[in-house]
Amino acid sequence: MNNVVLMGRLTRDPELRYLQGANNTAVCRFNLAVDKNLSREKRQEMESKNQPTADFINIVAWGRLGENVAKYTGKGLRVLVTGRIQTGSYEKDGQRIYTTDVQAANVEFLDWKDGNSSSNNYSNNSNSSNAQNDSFTAPIDDDFEYSADFDPTEDKRIPF
Repeated sequence: MNNVVLMGRLTRDPELRYLQGANNTAVCRFNLAVDKNLSREKRQEMESKNQPTADFINIVAWGRLGENVAKYTGKGLRVLVTGRIQTGSYEKDGQRIYTTDVQAANVEFLDWKDGNSSSNNYSNNSNSSNAQNDSFTAPIDDDFEYSADFDPTEDKRIPF
């Protein structure tokens, strides 16, 4: 099974481009800094040696998902990405270059460009990277007060 779940901060603003062709499919590339799970002592030790305390993961989002990522996120903002790992290679100056990216299937915006925190989510539920399908889960607008540790979920298997 090839399934990835990452939470981190964008290292720079997303780069949105459109592929030339009949569909002009959007492709958005961004880099995610994911903190390593380190003890306080180990983190301080690594920082004192000028070693990274995060991993930097390349993410690719296609279609409407990519357009929404570019529109609603930016450098330093937190997101939760689910997707799959994809490897590839290309030739540059006669040398083979190998790549590893995460192909995003779902991106949840934990921070927005306007400074609000939220857990809205945009999905690209498709088997093809060129298909364009998205869904948006709007926040619930009711009088119920959520505690800081409350995590709402949608699970169709729950009978109520």
